[in-house]
Amino acid sequence: MTVSESDASFAEPPLEDVIVEMRDASVEFGMDRGQSRVLNEVSIDIERNEILGVIGESGSGKSMFASALLDAVPAPGVTTGDVTYYPEGGDPVDVLGLSKAELKQLRWEEISMVFQGAMSSFNPVVKIRTHFVETLSAHDYNVDRGLERARELLSDLYLDPERMLESYPHELSGGMKQRVLIALSLVLEPDLLVMDEPTAALDLLMQRSIVSLLEEIKEKHDLTIVFITHDLPLVADVADRLAVLYAFEFAEIGPSEAILENPAHPYTRALLNATPNLSAPLEEMRPIEGESPDPVNIPNGCSYHPRCPLADADCVDTDPGPYDAGPDHDVHCHHWKQSIDDIDVAFAESDDGRTVQSAVAKASGEPLVSLSDIEVRFGSENDGLLDFGDSEVVTAVDGVSLDIYENDVLVLVGESGCGKTTLGKTAVGLQTPTEGSIEYRGRDVWEGASGSTIADKEIRRALQIVHQDPGSALNSHQRVRTILEQPLKRWHPELDGNDRIERILGMLEYVGISPPEDYIERYPHQLSGGEQQRVALIRSMLVNPDLILADEAVSALDVSLRVGMMDLMIELQDSFDTSFLFISHDLSNARYLAEKTGGRIGVMYLGELVEIGSAERIIHDPKHPYTKALRWATPELEPDEVDDPDESPIRTIDIPDQKNIPSGCRYHTRCPEAREICRKQDPGMIDLSDDTRAQETACFRADDDHEYWESPPIPDSSD
Repeated sequence: MTVSESDASFAEPPLEDVIVEMRDASVEFGMDRGQSRVLNEVSIDIERNEILGVIGESGSGKSMFASALLDAVPAPGVTTGDVTYYPEGGDPVDVLGLSKAELKQLRWEEISMVFQGAMSSFNPVVKIRTHFVETLSAHDYNVDRGLERARELLSDLYLDPERMLESYPHELSGGMKQRVLIALSLVLEPDLLVMDEPTAALDLLMQRSIVSLLEEIKEKHDLTIVFITHDLPLVADVADRLAVLYAFEFAEIGPSEAILENPAHPYTRALLNATPNLSAPLEEMRPIEGESPDPVNIPNGCSYHPRCPLADADCVDTDPGPYDAGPDHDVHCHHWKQSIDDIDVAFAESDDGRTVQSAVAKASGEPLVSLSDIEVRFGSENDGLLDFGDSEVVTAVDGVSLDIYENDVLVLVGESGCGKTTLGKTAVGLQTPTEGSIEYRGRDVWEGASGSTIADKEIRRALQIVHQDPGSALNSHQRVRTILEQPLKRWHPELDGNDRIERILGMLEYVGISPPEDYIERYPHQLSGGEQQRVALIRSMLVNPDLILADEAVSALDVSLRVGMMDLMIELQDSFDTSFLFISHDLSNARYLAEKTGGRIGVMYLGELVEIGSAERIIHDPKHPYTKALRWATPELEPDEVDDPDESPIRTIDIPDQKNIPSGCRYHTRCPEAREICRKQDPGMIDLSDDTRAQETACFRADDDHEYWESPPIPDSSD
């Protein structure tokens, strides 16, 4: 498995200690409309024992870069160029010249890969042990020795080895499956681990915990790690170097500290500015204008020039080669020196009057929607014809009360399974509560309801939803015209066809989809993710609702699009006097939305609301330990400005089973501040509001006179 003698010049070892060398690598797919180049003559050296963070928007070529490293581009894709692997103490390996048998050996034994979707990586009908055994056997590896290594790896990842090995994939949480997949990828002792968006589907706490483990895993198992992600803050704190992909080629490669503090490429700076975070002023956050290039029609010269405020004729005509921007820091920009000094000014001048000041609270008057002691339970509680024997009941929401006002913005945050989406759907009449009541302007939402359908048509019109995934929320068989005409036909029958089209065209223009006459005839698959989400937002706004539930409405978008979409929602709220109930697992997005509108953030844990208040209080002065844990887990571009990244504020990574909720304070099993009384008593909400800022928290520590302070601490080893 070495390069041939005819390739001797290519096989010369690099000067540095490099484990993989890529030169002029391209990946192309033949399409009806032309040749699609999804990796464009990329060159990079991956250094041994480093963590290399590869950053870029969706469609920038990140996954194709990962696949090219292993010569694993799916057919009919064609990979060209050179990829050389340098095993320690062995001969160089021409990866693109290997046979299928040699590639099979390379991919698990030398270079291993962790994919984004952990669930799709497992066979659902066999136990985890079988996955390890099959992998070991396929590579003629000693199974007993391999299983011992598997147990060691699982333990290193804070998992119970025997429980994991004897479980089926569906019996594990998403975080557990992802960690098991990491262990499986390392069981054959590879030298290089490629991780393609390995934490994209995980909650903040799980993301932070897994990323924090990478450094330990790297040192203990002598690994080189390539961490591929669209989330720059996530990897910024652990990566030794960062490589920024734009339009299928690297725009900038350099030490993490240098790129974060002095980015030399305008796109890198734009990406940093577009990333919501907890510490930066709102005026420094701005979307990246324009769209990424089509792989069939990559611009000549610098591929970023159509979106760059510094672009000139040289940028249009000449492809910028790598310029030396400092030690081990290369940048593909003709004007990189000017970019470092002037790019923020250029971006600010191109904002065209964009409003970014924090707003004062606009919510006022009587509550628009009131939820009182809401409980929502799922499962079979009674015997009957439709009872299939599953008597386990899951309480998704347990005793939550809150009010939403006119022109209000409330953002619910928390881990998956905490009940925030169920509570949101209950608030807009899409989920029938098991107990409790919901009122819209003082009227019972479910009065006279037939099954799960609200009887009052006015209430149904007033309460709308924007789903997380616009691709699945829009009918793929209908044009934009038909999708947007349907709500108008139902709720505004007085409008004729011309009036409907004029209103639709006006809304498309308003949200920046132009020319609207072109887009109105397109199908959803012909729109970008951001355009799909705008159409979904228009559909909900066309009926003039009073409250919109935005369920993770920006989480599926690239980080470069999130600020722009949130700005649009805030602008629409101002124009249409609509209230928003946002659902988010991302505290940075919650901060941006709530702080800019003067709204509130509510924190949910295992079905309960544990803290609620103004953005300033929740972000900068949280009182509940769980809120503090979420803040710790939120990645920052400047981690020194937040809590100590090495001091984890949780006892255990994994959230308790919803079918076996802890007694007392539900968070006590994970809370480092928990005391014995927390096992027994459920803390009610304590009001900490003052004249200017609202805050309520469900924690004994907020009461200086509570008996909590005399209660003995729960030992660290306690469950």
